Amino acid sequence: MSWVIKTAWIAGVSAVVILVFSTGAEPVMRAFEAAGWGVACVCLLRAIAVAGAGVGWFVLFPRGLRPRALTCVAIRFLREGASALLPLTLVGGNVIGARALTLRGAPASLSASSVIVDVLVQAVTQSLFAIAGLATLAAIGNASGLGGTVAIGIAFAVPALSGFYVLQRPVGRRMVKALLMRLVGEREWLSFGAIDALYARLDSLYANRAGLFVAAAIHMVFWFVGALEIWAMLFFIGLPANYPEALVIESLTQAIRGAAFAIPGALGAQEGGLVAICAIFGVPADVAIAMSLIKRVPDIVFGVPSLLGWQILEGRTFFAGRRVAEGPRGR
Repeated sequence: MSWVIKTAWIAGVSAVVILVFSTGAEPVMRAFEAAGWGVACVCLLRAIAVAGAGVGWFVLFPRGLRPRALTCVAIRFLREGASALLPLTLVGGNVIGARALTLRGAPASLSASSVIVDVLVQAVTQSLFAIAGLATLAAIGNASGLGGTVAIGIAFAVPALSGFYVLQRPVGRRMVKALLMRLVGEREWLSFGAIDALYARLDSLYANRAGLFVAAAIHMVFWFVGALEIWAMLFFIGLPANYPEALVIESLTQAIRGAAFAIPGALGAQEGGLVAICAIFGVPADVAIAMSLIKRVPDIVFGVPSLLGWQILEGRTFFAGRRVAEGPRGR
């Protein structure tokens, strides 16, 4: 873990602590406790959403190259858990997911390329979800400066996502190879073969147009399912709740989390964002922070078992490799 990520993680934890105590730890805990069964409801909704995202990843694979759907769902929980609980950026959680899929027998190039495409599909649909939230905010007559800020962020995200896509196409392959040639001169690099294999897999995934469309549709559906988490929390806490307001809060919160991808777990960014967004609808700061903490409960409930499962998988692979390496010596 680099010192930059360490610093970001410490700053995020500190921001959460400061927000809790500046608002008042006791009111925040009271609001958390008032949610009651709402916490379990949020966990259930999150499980449905993450499992749905796993299915969305599964359908990206061309037929004949698909791992088991259950494998994609399980590793999707791992990707979410690693991003939320480990001192890594969101990118780090996806790298762990690709590694886990490779350990389950998928070619490394297929694992990496599938995660890259899945991340792009998720980012594009998340931007559309944020736009839906902004449109809803304008429709219910609560436009605010925060909405304008998010709109500017989405406007900047469009060229960034376009660049990310272009980098995965043939022109991107030429750019990557040219960059490596500048770095290593005229020497042949074994990684060139790995790059060609990765781009060949990317081409096969993008050729699966039906899979891309279905994956995008699945992601969109489950972004909207995620808004039910906000509705459930407000309902169980005892505050007036309706789905359009929940949609605005969830979509803008997810937009802020996406913008804070370099901060491990979006620590501090999610809490501060929820306080600002909930204020639009008159939700007190202590309740908003309690809601943010409740949204982190599923990260622990599902993330810890997923990370333990990953470590077991890594251990089995390591010891299996040692047995193979030591086998000839024992004869």
